[in-house]
Amino acid sequence: MSQPLFRTPKGTHDVLPEDHQYMTYIKKAVRHRARQAGFKRIDTPMFEERGIFERGIGAHTDIVEKELFTVSGKRDEEGKEREYALRPEFTAGICRAYIEHGMQQLPQPVELYAIGQCFRYDRPQKGRYRQFHQFDFEIIGLKDPSLDAQLIHILTKVFSDIRILSRLTLQINNIGAAESRKAYVAALRDFFIGKESRFPEIDRIRLESNPLRLLDSKEEDTRLILKSAPTLSQFLSDESKQYHATLLECLTILNIPYTENTLLVRGLDYYTQTVFEFWDSSLGAQNAVGGGGRYDGLLELFGGQPTPGVGFAGGVERMIWHMKEAGVRVPNKDHIDVFVAQLGPDAKKQCLLLIAELQENGVHTLGALGEASLKSQMGLADKFEARYTLVLGKLEAKKGTIILRDMKAGKQKEIQYETAIPEVLRLIGKSKLDTYVIKDQMGPEFDED
Repeated sequence: MSQPLFRTPKGTHDVLPEDHQYMTYIKKAVRHRARQAGFKRIDTPMFEERGIFERGIGAHTDIVEKELFTVSGKRDEEGKEREYALRPEFTAGICRAYIEHGMQQLPQPVELYAIGQCFRYDRPQKGRYRQFHQFDFEIIGLKDPSLDAQLIHILTKVFSDIRILSRLTLQINNIGAAESRKAYVAALRDFFIGKESRFPEIDRIRLESNPLRLLDSKEEDTRLILKSAPTLSQFLSDESKQYHATLLECLTILNIPYTENTLLVRGLDYYTQTVFEFWDSSLGAQNAVGGGGRYDGLLELFGGQPTPGVGFAGGVERMIWHMKEAGVRVPNKDHIDVFVAQLGPDAKKQCLLLIAELQENGVHTLGALGEASLKSQMGLADKFEARYTLVLGKLEAKKGTIILRDMKAGKQKEIQYETAIPEVLRLIGKSKLDTYVIKDQMGPEFDED
């Protein structure tokens, strides 16, 4: 086997047909639950002005400091060069779209969801990629703990649909309003005075730029020090505590189990009040499938009016890994019902139309229209695991007949050529035909991308 001249860039991967089956399954679950709850789909550009992510996510977050894929644009009329970045997540771009397109004039809350690719440059780790897929839910325009609970409920339904919910635990916390966190950050800085030398280098940098990020540090030395540090819950206002208590009551009503995690802060600056993640039950945060929270001050940072919001983003590749580990098998429509073999120019012409008509009738049909022998074509039919084979040779073409072979039973019969399509449709069964209809009122038969 020859060696390829080119390979995928480090941190990227080809989504091969096997994984696309899982990806399609996840997308269908997301779309189904989104439609049930009144969410509308949105797509934002794959690149935005870099400032959107610096302002929204936070200049001192890992994403902005180490993970942005930047793209230089052409200089404008004033000679300034615009700098863009590939989107590392959806929320900032969706909030920008909410303001830009006047969605505050719509009935509130505005419920949006997105499915697509995101990009983060930092050194890839096991199971993490520089180009990856996420699905995203956002509820913008109202603030209420019941909305947070409804969002979490939708997610548990998606994870249940793709059969990985039992492998996950919901971790949840309340990080309070901006004023509470400011007071807590000051207390953390005071606590860590004189202890800086015991931190690994990465956490010494975090202590200077954003001490809250120390709370979810993976460094063992840091975690030992944190055991005696002040806790964020000590600085929460009564309003935040009541908000959190009401949310937990809502989750209980919805029969959603949760684990309160006072060290959970999430890595992005825009979060307020509720934060949550779905962790791997056995590996914890090391293999989380996603997380989210409330971001009530984010839209103001983009020039909008004070507008509350809550959202979630989940990693599709990580979910596929969980599905495979759980032994989940997904429906596969990419099979071959009928293989058409032919021999001779007249037979080839007849088979060309036969294949097209079978496909139009919803039969997964493949034809070998090259110059191969019938023996090699039948070998291909075996390799494609076709259920039936239609064989049209020179003699059959003259007689107006065709051979129908049942590949599983190993039996064959000669039938009239004009009866081939009705006979195949009868054998496969109407319920198994792969047809779809696009119409004004699109029903379940319409499957969007």
